[in-house]
Amino acid sequence: MTAPDQGDTPRPGDLVVARNRKFNGFAHWVVPGRYLGSDSNGHWVFQGTGEFISRPGAALYTASDAVLLIPHQGDWVATFYDGAHPDGVELYIDLATEPSWRRIRPGVVEFHLVDMDLDVIRTRDRGVYVDDEDEFARHRLEMNYPPALCSRMEAACASLAAAVADRQAPFDGRDSAWFTLGRTLP
Repeated sequence: MTAPDQGDTPRPGDLVVARNRKFNGFAHWVVPGRYLGSDSNGHWVFQGTGEFISRPGAALYTASDAVLLIPHQGDWVATFYDGAHPDGVELYIDLATEPSWRRIRPGVVEFHLVDMDLDVIRTRDRGVYVDDEDEFARHRLEMNYPPALCSRMEAACASLAAAVADRQAPFDGRDSAWFTLGRTLP
């Protein structure tokens, strides 16, 4: 991931609208949140309970608080969930590429990325696993993913799965301080 341009850098409290799309340019998830700040791991965005999120063909109000981590480097974003998640999801990592930030007006920044299908997930009941390998295999043909990009995503996925299983930083509980901060926002 790359750092936002100085003019696009979110400030604490700014609305951050995460806009995901697929490799073919089609829209995917749109998720709002509030910028909390950054640390050595990346940028942290609070996504509260009851927020309206959508993608083509689906829309819902969130059932738990979440904190999005946008790393300074790496082909991924991580969403940490609190204990209220209805399916027991604790962590959901989307393999992604082409990150970009864009300030659209004072107090509002969009964060864009291309979702590359592969996901590393940790749940209370199932532990750590990789999801959507079938979607990645199908889309690599349908959307003509470049071979080098496929290799990069597969390597990143394996590395992330190991890091999550071993509870290496930033998957070691440091998100709890960001949850606390996010819950203090007006």
